[in-house]
Amino acid sequence: MYLFTSESVSAGHPDKCADIIADTIVDRLLQLDPNARVATEVFLSGKHIIIGGEVRTNAAITHQFFKDAALDALRSIGYPEKGFDDSQTVYPDQMEITVLVSQQSADISIGVDQKSGEIGAGDQGMMFGYATIETEALMPTAVVYARKIRDALYAYAREHPERFGIDIKTQVTLDYGTKESFVRGEPKRIASIVAAVPHNDTIPIDEVRETIQTLIVQLLSNDPLFDPSTVEFFIDHTGRFVTHSFIADSGLTGRKVVSDTYGGYAPIGGGSQSSKDYTKVDRSGLYAARWIAKHIVAAGIARKALVEISYVIGRAKPISFTVDTLGSSLIKETDELLSQKIAEHFPLTPAWITAKFALDKPSKESFLYADVAAKGQVGIAGYPWEELDALNWFQSIR
Repeated sequence: MYLFTSESVSAGHPDKCADIIADTIVDRLLQLDPNARVATEVFLSGKHIIIGGEVRTNAAITHQFFKDAALDALRSIGYPEKGFDDSQTVYPDQMEITVLVSQQSADISIGVDQKSGEIGAGDQGMMFGYATIETEALMPTAVVYARKIRDALYAYAREHPERFGIDIKTQVTLDYGTKESFVRGEPKRIASIVAAVPHNDTIPIDEVRETIQTLIVQLLSNDPLFDPSTVEFFIDHTGRFVTHSFIADSGLTGRKVVSDTYGGYAPIGGGSQSSKDYTKVDRSGLYAARWIAKHIVAAGIARKALVEISYVIGRAKPISFTVDTLGSSLIKETDELLSQKIAEHFPLTPAWITAKFALDKPSKESFLYADVAAKGQVGIAGYPWEELDALNWFQSIR
């Protein structure tokens, strides 16, 4: 055996609640003012919500703006569930909300908002993009399965709030057979599945486990990597999961960056995406790096691609750009030359990335940052940075 594991969490997980609240604020501020600058963090514990950080906007907002965003986000996630009392789950109307948001430092805007119209990077840092031939989405297999199971269980809990809660975690372990198969991106089977789903305290744990396992088996019944007779299931493994949400465990923005991206198959950057506007390259740089890595694999240049972009605060152009095909190149070009060609063709400035993906215009018709926070930052069909709209150019450099 050669095993690899990835996890995912639902929108109802405390850390995801924090991310979704933070990105609801980003969405609403950018819809009021596309030039708004946003960096707000959210901490959730018990019946308390703390929103801190800094913003800069021409829109007239008060503390109530932030409070409304937080409560609306929790309700849209699905809190409260009918089968749980207020000692077991979150009741939005009972929240005590503290807003500690200040004006963004003028020292930052000096370098970000440039007279030329260019946007300087809102911070220093490095971001990674990754893609692999393993799945149709060109994402690593284990994280794709973890998300697929997460989505099915979350949907079921939303439909049956009297029985199940929405604070859900999933984990999938794949067996690649050998290290060589792992390197080639060829998983052999699903070895184990972990699921944690809150349940009403009147439901026996055996019934909970049978219900959840049946849902998973039905979901994966036609999947060639899934054999229910060989998969090891771990469902609510402690034997009881009733009290949940941030009534049971605190939530904080930025703590789920691995499940938000590549499930541990590739490096992550120096910061999270949620809570930040598009000038923060933790967000925009990640999207650009994923877009490029996906194109490299889709164009048949390599079986896998890892892209790193780095920036310094106040400068528009990246200070480094590197492509690593991880020994999987399918062309004669070296990674060094490939890196040079891509860096020369695409500006990769915050302004270029913002215009390319319309990052300053979140909407229901394109994307909302709150939805991105709930589903995953990359690897989800429909995001602008997942579109293969430059495939002809990438194929031309093979």
